[in-house]
Amino acid sequence: MSAIKALLLEESNGKVAARVTEVAESDLPAGEVTVAVRYSTLNYKDGMVIKGLGRLVRKYPHVPGVDFAGTVERSDDPALKPGDPVILTGWRVGEAQWGGYAQKARVKAGQLVALPPGMSLKQAMAIGTAGFTAMLAVMALEDHGLKPGAGEVLVTGAAGGLGSVAVALLSRLGHRVVAATGRPETHEYLTRLGAADFIERAALAKPPARPLDSERWAGAIDSVGTTTLATLLTQMRYGASVAACGLAGGNDLPTTVIPFLLRAVNLLGIDSVMCPIERRRAAWARLARELPAETLEAITETVPLAALPALAGKIMEGGVRGRIVVDLQA
Repeated sequence: MSAIKALLLEESNGKVAARVTEVAESDLPAGEVTVAVRYSTLNYKDGMVIKGLGRLVRKYPHVPGVDFAGTVERSDDPALKPGDPVILTGWRVGEAQWGGYAQKARVKAGQLVALPPGMSLKQAMAIGTAGFTAMLAVMALEDHGLKPGAGEVLVTGAAGGLGSVAVALLSRLGHRVVAATGRPETHEYLTRLGAADFIERAALAKPPARPLDSERWAGAIDSVGTTTLATLLTQMRYGASVAACGLAGGNDLPTTVIPFLLRAVNLLGIDSVMCPIERRRAAWARLARELPAETLEAITETVPLAALPALAGKIMEGGVRGRIVVDLQA
């Protein structure tokens, strides 16, 4: 079997280093389907893996990349044929096994979703786990009663990958979106995506002063966690929901049960890693319908594998705007 280009992580004395090199195709993990990877992407979790944080990877050398899009090269499953365009997000690929930062990947057939009609492989990775998670969050809010015209919907971490897609989706669906960000220079960008108003990140980051604050939000998508999520819970309208889908600020939650008991607030956990396949297909179908190509183009930057080590640190510091697509042929 031939050698393939990959971003390889190696550990020495407790430190993880990344380099672009060639690996043997025979080193790919066991799996029913081999995919020729055309594009991958950079998510917050990829930044953690590349930087060796969170003990997400236990065995080195390792090829990261929790997402990829490409075409089937070989398949032991009759449902997938050579040439079929497919997407993978999650399933702990890129963590527990080698992932999408290589020109080929080998996975289980049940982990792959067919590329929706009308969507390109590059567009799929402009969405990636971040955008897919945003769609799951929107669907969860809808499942719990959020309708256009209900009031302001807050998106925290709005200029990041997940937040950018969430702002665009909610706006397109007819909601009045308020974007929380600590970067004023992103306001014009977020306005183009559909944000109607802004709130300073610091205003939400302080610990709540009391168990309940004035009711404001008809819904919220939070990728920050910790005191930001705790503050949101005190400000939700009666019966409203928060979709929690990230921990960029921390994994603690210093709150009380009062918002749940006195305002019937719903805290919705959003998991994109082990999400059931039918829910995945529904989310990708909606993304194909409801996220315009020009919106994706406006939020996306395309980079080669060699750019990832530097960008990993940047995304961990909240310095990446929108989405990063990784071109495996560059």
